[in-house]
Amino acid sequence: MKTFILIFCTSLLLSCNNKKSIAPPIKEYSLEGAWELVSFLNYKEDGSVDTIKSSNVYKQMKMYSKTKIMWSRLRAWDSLDWFGVGDYTFKDGILTEVLDYGSHAMNSRIKEKKKFVFDITIDENSFTQVEMDSSGKPIYAENYKRLE
Repeated sequence: MKTFILIFCTSLLLSCNNKKSIAPPIKEYSLEGAWELVSFLNYKEDGSVDTIKSSNVYKQMKMYSKTKIMWSRLRAWDSLDWFGVGDYTFKDGILTEVLDYGSHAMNSRIKEKKKFVFDITIDENSFTQVEMDSSGKPIYAENYKRLE
C-alpha cells in the first residue's frame, strides 16, 4: 500500500510540474490592399539573375480585395496598355490568380493561359511571388511593397 501511495504522489507531483510548451500561433498575413512593384527578377538557365528595379518608366501595381485581383503596368517606352482583372486565392504559401480579362495585349495572353500560380513569401509590408517551371526551378519573381 505504501508503494502505491508513493507512486501516486510522485505521479501527481510530476504531472503538476509538467509545463506544456505551446507554440506561438503563426501570423497569417493578408494580401488585401494596394501593392507596388519594387523589383522584378528574371532567372536564367545558367543560374544568373537579371534584376529590373521599378522606376518612373517601369511601374506596376496590384490591388487585392477579399477575392479579386487587379494589376496594371506602365512601361513608358511601350505604347501597349497592360492590365488584368480576375479572382485569386492565397493559401499555404501559394498564390493563384485566374484572370478574366485585361488590356488588348493581356487578353491575347489570357486566351493561351489564364491561371497563374506563384510561390509566395509575405510579411506585413512586403511580398515576393515566384513563378516556377515544371521542374520546380524559378522563372521569374516580383517583389512588392505595401502601399496601404
